[in-house]
Amino acid sequence: MRAPLVFIETFGCQMNEYDTELVRTILKGRGYGFTDSADTADVVLLNTCAIRENAHNKVHGHLGALKPLKEEKGLVIGVLGCMAQNLKRDLLDGHSLIDVLVGPDGYRSLPELLDKAAAGRKGMAVDLSEYETYADITPDRVKGVTAWIAVMRGCDNFCTFCVVPYTRGRERSRDFDGVVREAEALAASGCKQVTLLGQNVNSYRDGTRDFADLLLAVAEVRGIERIRFISPHPKDFPDKLLEAVASHPRICKHIHLPLQAGNDRILQLMDRTYTRAEYLALVERIRMRCPDIVLTTDIIAGFCSETDAEFQDTEEVIKQGEYHSAYIFKYSERKNTIAARKYADDVSDSVKSVRVTQLVELQRAISQKKNREMIGKTVEILVEGDGKRSPDQWMGRTDGNIVTVFPKRGQAGFLSSEKLPVPLSDPIKPGSLASVRITDATVTTLYAESV
Repeated sequence: MRAPLVFIETFGCQMNEYDTELVRTILKGRGYGFTDSADTADVVLLNTCAIRENAHNKVHGHLGALKPLKEEKGLVIGVLGCMAQNLKRDLLDGHSLIDVLVGPDGYRSLPELLDKAAAGRKGMAVDLSEYETYADITPDRVKGVTAWIAVMRGCDNFCTFCVVPYTRGRERSRDFDGVVREAEALAASGCKQVTLLGQNVNSYRDGTRDFADLLLAVAEVRGIERIRFISPHPKDFPDKLLEAVASHPRICKHIHLPLQAGNDRILQLMDRTYTRAEYLALVERIRMRCPDIVLTTDIIAGFCSETDAEFQDTEEVIKQGEYHSAYIFKYSERKNTIAARKYADDVSDSVKSVRVTQLVELQRAISQKKNREMIGKTVEILVEGDGKRSPDQWMGRTDGNIVTVFPKRGQAGFLSSEKLPVPLSDPIKPGSLASVRITDATVTTLYAESV
């Protein structure tokens, strides 16, 4: 009998990408195969995000598109991840075509639920766990230059706008040595860069060892050239962690430091536990210790009761922060959050849209300025693969995570005696560290030439 074929589509954050790799391992262990198309699948799984309204809309749209396939060939459809956890029975009742709902802590039960669904019985596994970290499961990754390692799961911060504590549960840290072993296995497979993941990664703890200790230990793994991490919370940024970033040559000089809002009243309503002044003082402390740092951030426009003047405070912090880039979103009320229970979502959608546009335009100008300041500098790029626009270009990233493209060396040369074209050798390949000189820059991309 042919093994059932599974197609998985992943939405949202890097943690979801990592979770999809865990799901692949779990299903492979039970004999499932995989396909890259819903048309050829027996099972379609949507690994979902609950953070933004747009992510919800995408999932609902994909479910509608799958309806003809389900009617035609009895496709089994599962919704995994945060959206499954947050909406639970509402989602199952509202979409009769969904057979299986599995939250982020229920992936081990997925094979049994799919077996039951194939026999016509719907099911769900949406209980949150205080202990599940999947530390014993090796993710089924596509071999490549970069990889993610989840070092902890869940979040204890309970920011009022955020659904993560309700969809991923409380904070749980993985075993320190297990994370290091996973990094060692990745290095042995040829991976050159690992990113350590957590909803609040710098609150990691394993006994007396904290996140700075873990970061330094992974940075010492032979074969790993670059270490990154996301996402820290501004409230948990001790000098020890900053010193690790500043001092170790393989820990990237890039910090994603979510702001969310630049006004103290709004920050208090969000329960972010820091003030505007405290946040800017942290930015100054980071830049004093590491002048070449690349800072990026997250910002929410139009949170409950935000006035025009309070919005302007956020604009001012963007100007002072001088981020290389920012993820900017409209506030969208999420079911079950504190904000949904306590505050009115009273800023109109049109006002939110105007504010997002203003912030994006402001940030684009800053990004372009900072990127153009790099013209003429020589930097080291970790090459990830071919450029998106041309196979004659390499694409990689700076230590600060800025996308950089530059020409390959495989242009036609000539033999001196016969004037016959021959390809020039190019020692660069995916995974190489290449020195390049920046020749031009846009808002998002650096252009360079090999040195």
